Amino acid sequence: MTAYNELAGFRVNYLSSDPTLNSGNEGQVWYNSTSGTLKSLVQLKAWSAASNLPATTLGNASANAAPQSTALSFAGAPSPAGATNVTNEYSGYTWAAGGNMATTRYLLAGAGTQTAGLGFGGYADPGPGVQNATEEYDGSTWTSGGNLTNSPYTNSGCGTQTAALSIGGFTTTVISTVQEYDGSTWTAGGSYPETVQGLAAIGTQTSALGAGGLAGAPTTAKTSVNTYNGTSWTTIPATIPNGQNRTAAAGIQTSAVVFGGNTNASGPPNGVVTTATNEFDGTSFTLTANMATARQSYGGTGTRSAAIGFGGDLNPGRSAATEEFNSTIFSPATGAWASGGNMGTARNVLAGAGTQTEALAFGGSTGPAYTNATEEYNGSTWGPGGNLGTSRGFIAGCGTQTAGLGFGGYNPSAPTVKNNTEEYDGSTWTSGGNLGTARYGLAGAGTQTAGLATGGNPGSPPSISGATEEYDGSAWTSGGTLNTVRRTLATSGIQTSGLAFGGETTGNVVSNATESYNGTSWTSVNSLNTARRSIAGAGTQTLSVAFGGFTTAVTSSTELWDGTSWVSAPPMATARNSLAGAGTQSSALGFGGYITTVTAATEEWSGPQTTATASTLTTS
Repeated sequence: MTAYNELAGFRVNYLSSDPTLNSGNEGQVWYNSTSGTLKSLVQLKAWSAASNLPATTLGNASANAAPQSTALSFAGAPSPAGATNVTNEYSGYTWAAGGNMATTRYLLAGAGTQTAGLGFGGYADPGPGVQNATEEYDGSTWTSGGNLTNSPYTNSGCGTQTAALSIGGFTTTVISTVQEYDGSTWTAGGSYPETVQGLAAIGTQTSALGAGGLAGAPTTAKTSVNTYNGTSWTTIPATIPNGQNRTAAAGIQTSAVVFGGNTNASGPPNGVVTTATNEFDGTSFTLTANMATARQSYGGTGTRSAAIGFGGDLNPGRSAATEEFNSTIFSPATGAWASGGNMGTARNVLAGAGTQTEALAFGGSTGPAYTNATEEYNGSTWGPGGNLGTSRGFIAGCGTQTAGLGFGGYNPSAPTVKNNTEEYDGSTWTSGGNLGTARYGLAGAGTQTAGLATGGNPGSPPSISGATEEYDGSAWTSGGTLNTVRRTLATSGIQTSGLAFGGETTGNVVSNATESYNGTSWTSVNSLNTARRSIAGAGTQTLSVAFGGFTTAVTSSTELWDGTSWVSAPPMATARNSLAGAGTQSSALGFGGYITTVTAATEEWSGPQTTATASTLTTS
């Protein structure tokens, strides 16, 4: 008989109580001698109800490169006859009206994101029937793009607004045609291996996945799976159970989830709608938690660990229901933000350190000028501390209220970009060793004697750095470089176990990239659901909270990190960017920032509102 440690690479630990649970415990098995039970931590996978779309609809499309928390639904058929041009934008909690499309249609395909969406093909009812029109969305308005070379409906789409795929569909018959969009023109791509409509399309223009679909008649559902490299398709050994078609999907080519749709089993004339959800790990599909509402021909987007589905055909009937899929070691997030005491000095681009009840705020911009003001928080009110030696904004910080560290930043006085480091002892700031690279908009983590500085802008003209430096209490030395270079990002954790998330990359592009640090190098991990810059955060490498920031506008979005993935949590009361953060995932503090002007407002987060739960193993 094979031993457990040979199978899993772990031994079964003998413990008097359950360990503190985080993502590092996933898959581990232990014996709790107090309860006399064999236990393990397994990943929780579940669908949960979210806010309904404003109206029932089927055949609505989605910007299927969008995160779960910023989904986009457009067009569709809200009643048995006729179609709509309505657009709805998801905030992570509610739907709000966006700009209408120029062309009323349903059963079209979509790609892109909420602020850079793409809709193409579809069927206009009443007339003129099949469509070749393409429209591009900028977050408020749709404009015409280049027409498809044919006019399909029930075609499938994936990719971005400037690099999309249209796959298959129905014109006068089911087709295998694939077209590629470059932001203005559609051209022929490699043909799909079989004629198909209503397949699940996932990924990018050069790294796509096609699964299932329908050949034609209701009894010819497909189970085949194909990958695309930007030139040609390859059929892989994997199959999708039940031959799901007219389904929704989320993820990337090697890590995806496909949900709902139609199995085309015996039953009603148009087949049987399903709640089935299948996860793809790059090799095979595995059935996981079912949706609550069986449906087909609807919108979906997100990632394998955080997906969303909305609208659809109930066969018979239409749906407005929205459901969110989350795959995490934690139970769903709850919790809340509450008002704390205002700072004495309203400011943004400041730094923070410490805990929710012993926080430190320093530096920043008051609007007219940069400041050296320092304030200390006692859990309810802010009081003055000793001033920084150098007034500056876009500064980074770490440490505690009585052992803080501030470094980098910007001030119009020469030199404008700072490499200064200052150490705080609870009353006074003193000079420490200078950063090797002067920069602003960087992020900090760790302690006063073991600090971490990463990212930022090293000078003018604007440039972005991925450099990391480590502080030993007196001097900075070089560490590993970020994989995604960026500024105005956030960090959490310590010098040898850090996390970096969000920010702004070259070309002023907001980022959702997340990376973990082991004291030597950065590793890319699952991204934030909402890309944003000028973000704040708190916590550890395995238990973090991210909040606020700027997407195309200031945001109140909050997300929790469980060591594997980000899940949406209740938003801040006030949307803001360029704020500071302190504390832990379960007890965080957000303060200052910019709304329409600089603010002194403080909010306290109570959580974690996530609980890792061990499962008891039994035999049968």
